[in-house]
Amino acid sequence: MKDSKIKLAVVLLLSSLIFCACNSEPLSTKKNLEQCILSDTSSYFYVNVNNYPEKNNKLPIGIFDSGTGGLTVMDAIVNFDGFNNESKNLNSDGILDFEKEYFIYLADQANMPYGNYPSCGKTDLLKEHILKDAQFLLSNKYYQSPNDNKFKTDKLPIKALVVACNTATAYGLEDIEKFLTKAKLNLKVIGVINAGVKGAFENISKDEDCSIGVMATEGTVSSKGYVNAINKYRTDLKFTGEIQVFQQAGVGLAGAIDGVSDYIDKHAKEIRKKYKGPSLSSKDAKIDIGILNRYNLDWSSNKVLYSGKKANPTDIQLNSIENYIYYNVVSLLEQIRKSSNAKPLKTIILGCTHYPFYKNVFAKKLKELYNLKENNEYIYRHLMHKEITLIDPAINTAKELYKYLKDNKLFGNESLTKSEFYISVPNVLNTNIEIDSSGNFTYEYKYGRIAGDIQEYVKQVPFSKVNLLPEVVTMLKEKTPLVYKLITDFNQNSSKTEFLRTANLGLL
Repeated sequence: MKDSKIKLAVVLLLSSLIFCACNSEPLSTKKNLEQCILSDTSSYFYVNVNNYPEKNNKLPIGIFDSGTGGLTVMDAIVNFDGFNNESKNLNSDGILDFEKEYFIYLADQANMPYGNYPSCGKTDLLKEHILKDAQFLLSNKYYQSPNDNKFKTDKLPIKALVVACNTATAYGLEDIEKFLTKAKLNLKVIGVINAGVKGAFENISKDEDCSIGVMATEGTVSSKGYVNAINKYRTDLKFTGEIQVFQQAGVGLAGAIDGVSDYIDKHAKEIRKKYKGPSLSSKDAKIDIGILNRYNLDWSSNKVLYSGKKANPTDIQLNSIENYIYYNVVSLLEQIRKSSNAKPLKTIILGCTHYPFYKNVFAKKLKELYNLKENNEYIYRHLMHKEITLIDPAINTAKELYKYLKDNKLFGNESLTKSEFYISVPNVLNTNIEIDSSGNFTYEYKYGRIAGDIQEYVKQVPFSKVNLLPEVVTMLKEKTPLVYKLITDFNQNSSKTEFLRTANLGLL
């Protein structure tokens, strides 16, 4: 009798343990990021929103992107002269509209490209990255050096937030707005998608039949953010013409512009196993060997890597930014060519902040394709306007930001030279991360992480030559000279970058 009672007790105990195991949260670090920000004072991500200085005109404007591409948005803003600074009316006066404002910029370089997360089934992880970007700009924390154990707390919060990333706008803008509502923060958030759509319609008549091209990352394309915004704009403003939309997902193009080794390696001389960009065997970005002449790739100086013979390669990998652009522009035109009853392409939205860096290359390729003949016949001319407008959403973003500052009496009286620039790098002190020989996250780790595992994957540190590739520095210097100057001013004058000078690591 005693033995049977013991057996029954053991059975009940085991049953209880099994029940608890099946109905409890797994033992992990899974947390809610919003709760960490709003209430967990022990978390790095905590922000004291109760003491947040709202509607303070002396604060900077925050801008973030998945990488350096958002600097094209910032460049458009700081160079913008669309209003009269005295009357505040829409009328250029020869004075920069934001010359008395300053900015805090964040490039989430360690986690980019953002466009790959949705296709990897990691949309929730992407949304976390986006909210962490916003958290950084709202907070006072940053690290002076990737190797620092302690963070600094002298960064200012912001008075307005610009999401200078199309993918982040598509997947995270509403989340940021909902978070700010929950946090009871009255802060304006401006995304680049609606701004880009407004620009696209500026040269389209209300009864005109035409096509709009959208060139963006995989994530932005799959979100249908631009398609939905175009359809809404067309309906709201009562356009009666037939407007078709063709999207081209630029697999790897943003990454190539930022020098991500999964997509480009200037030192490579042969086919790479690590490569993730367009190829003959790619599932999502297949190079059509039958139209190689239309791509007209530059094969010099290992800008194309291939196996087999050049005349009949068994595989091809793109290894220059220009070749990525050639491939994507042709792919967009091929989509239109193969579509039934396609309307002529009139405008293309450069729906990734990295693309305007190479606006001239896009324009050059479009002109080449307009004049391209095969068997004495034009291939694409009947599908294209002779002059196709390339839309940089940043211009309309600048207009919207100015209007917000005007309506809320938030114009500052500071100096652009106070602007600050930060970039995310892998947190090497976190033993959970996995990095490659270049010190970047491995592709598998970057897109294999799980949402809800709240930890410091990265550290946000000041821009420097230590964390920017030489090609990126050269590109910024040539294509965004005012922003480049602001970055160098930040490096040279800010106490936040004192470690760079004393360590003799070299500045921009």
